[in-house]
Amino acid sequence: MQAYKYELFTAGIEEQIKEGILQAGDRLPSIREIKKKFNLSTSSVQSGYEYLMIRGWVESIPGSGHFVAAIHREDIPEVKTALLPVVKDAVFTNNVMLTSARIKPSESSSFNAAAPGDLLVPQKLILRTLQEVIREKGTSLLRYYPSNGLQTLRMEIAKRIGGNGSYVNPDELIITDGALQSLTIALGTVTSPGDIVAVESPCVFSVLEAIVNLGLKVIEVPVHYRNGFDTAYFDQACKDNDIRALVVTPNFHNPTGIVMSDEAKKELLKTALYYQIPIIENDIYGDLYFGEKRPNCIKSFDDTGLVMTFSSFSKTLAPGIRLGWLYAGEFYAQAEKNRFGLGRTVSPIYQELMLKLLQGTAYERHLRSFRKKLSQQAFQVLDVVSKAFPEGSYFHRPEGGYSIWGQLPEQTDMKTFYEYCETNRILFTPGNTFSLSDQYSHHFRIVFADRMTSESFVLLENAGRKVKELQLK
Repeated sequence: MQAYKYELFTAGIEEQIKEGILQAGDRLPSIREIKKKFNLSTSSVQSGYEYLMIRGWVESIPGSGHFVAAIHREDIPEVKTALLPVVKDAVFTNNVMLTSARIKPSESSSFNAAAPGDLLVPQKLILRTLQEVIREKGTSLLRYYPSNGLQTLRMEIAKRIGGNGSYVNPDELIITDGALQSLTIALGTVTSPGDIVAVESPCVFSVLEAIVNLGLKVIEVPVHYRNGFDTAYFDQACKDNDIRALVVTPNFHNPTGIVMSDEAKKELLKTALYYQIPIIENDIYGDLYFGEKRPNCIKSFDDTGLVMTFSSFSKTLAPGIRLGWLYAGEFYAQAEKNRFGLGRTVSPIYQELMLKLLQGTAYERHLRSFRKKLSQQAFQVLDVVSKAFPEGSYFHRPEGGYSIWGQLPEQTDMKTFYEYCETNRILFTPGNTFSLSDQYSHHFRIVFADRMTSESFVLLENAGRKVKELQLK
């Protein structure tokens, strides 16, 4: 994947800061020096320093130049890991109104919609490409397409997956109506009602919804702020329970934004292979990385077919484009039957749209721009909330994706806090929607996938001020 030109020098500066070679306050080379050394344009060097400032590594002092910023060392809290029992849903329906039912597209202060906002969607690119597709394909778009998707589209997707380090046979890919349908197909392929499924904790609402709708039971496996998915906890749960599948988001987990290390992914795969538990890997945020390169999928380490991977284009392009894919591994034959049972074909116009975008360079250019904007907004939001909320609050720094996971002090009156937010049109997603238990009652998710404005930051500051007021009562 093509790199930004400025990465010729930013990667080295980042590495030296991480290794302690460059210390806070150290002066960095001037724009002129960087231009000469790396043969770059002024705009490329300026973009590079802007990137380092967004990442929090560098600060600019007008008239003086660029310097290493004082790195804030976070006091990262630990996550409780008492093994949870197999649970059924006791409070799930009460959580529905706290999630998708509250999404109001017209609300500029919504921080709960996990989808790119209108101002970040590449509208001109999509509409122009749709017009081209309609002119070229005409009435053929009104016919049935192959039930498992266009072969040429599957080949393009397989090529992209291969470029990310995972080989898949395009003939074993299934085109779906989005990530949720991919998950439903995968779960229905390897489980039966009453079976136990392991999920991350916290876990995004839509995954829990799919599991409950299929009549499955759940074991929640903690996701730690420091190390991500608890592989040892999962191993113990496998010893004590007949787990039939694991649903996991290893790359930029929703809501924490954590990415599992390659070592943890390999350890998780080793456990799954030992107990023969299919891994259903959600890679929907994999392309939205803030670092230097895309992280590996668990699939890239698997040559047995036990890992089923799925994704879609709704998070990277536009939420209304309902087109995803599923690699079902050794379970392909049954998964294909399950897919057919959910509908004859996926929208032809969306398939042709994505085929044209993937065959060109426009989609990749959009991703590069989108990642940069998301990264910038993530660090802007973190800067605001870290100053606005009281001592004892914690906001986890995401490594990619859309969301920031916040934790408020235990003494906070959350009911009053949410009432204030609702009244003032500040829509967060409450933590209890991310579990079938109540262990996240003092957590909430902030989504930064819409364009952040000065009004957005004022509203976040007001929310933090309200929490401070609640601490004084």
